[in-house]
Amino acid sequence: MDYAKYIDHTLLKACASQLEIDKLLEEAKELHFKSVCVNPYYVAKAKQYLRDTDVLVCTVIGFPLGQNTLDVKVFETEDAILNGADEIDMVINVAALKDCLDDYVLDEIMAVKDACGPRTLKVILETCYLTDEEIVRASKICKEAGADFVKTSTGFGTGGATEKAVKLMRETVGKDMGVKASGGVRTKEDMDKMIKAGANRIGASAGVKIMEEYNNE
Repeated sequence: MDYAKYIDHTLLKACASQLEIDKLLEEAKELHFKSVCVNPYYVAKAKQYLRDTDVLVCTVIGFPLGQNTLDVKVFETEDAILNGADEIDMVINVAALKDCLDDYVLDEIMAVKDACGPRTLKVILETCYLTDEEIVRASKICKEAGADFVKTSTGFGTGGATEKAVKLMRETVGKDMGVKASGGVRTKEDMDKMIKAGANRIGASAGVKIMEEYNNE
């Protein structure tokens, strides 16, 4: 199994410097991660740096709170794609979901997916704020909207990925849709648990450490 291709090598902290981003990009290039996940400000830089590699450029939309309006999320997506983004990770409007405004949540995801065109769309549910019923409902909405993945977390909430949430998401969306576990995946053991629970993509800032652990088995 090519574990590197499970990993979105991630650096989303507010104070990430140019030097830190350069290090992230070089690590991704050397280890052949599936993608780098960076804030929109760094998308063009990442695309240029990785232009002759197999590493994709992923960015985040409506991040980290999900409270931008639908039109703003669409604009963010279009701008990110113009700058070279290959994959989009958007945060749902968690408040709208919890208020049972499912049609709004559906319309929002569909609009962003339309802006993505053929590019991969991952939808962040921020599961730390959701009940099991809400995780199931949100996952169903994502599937109906045509999203490619459901994703657990931003890493900026009160908690990250859990085996329980990943398993619930996988059971809800079935085998043909992606599930991304993100937030708190820091070791090989963490990653193995998430894959076993049903994740087929992992968002992690500790990708280098995780791969060292796999390679030292």
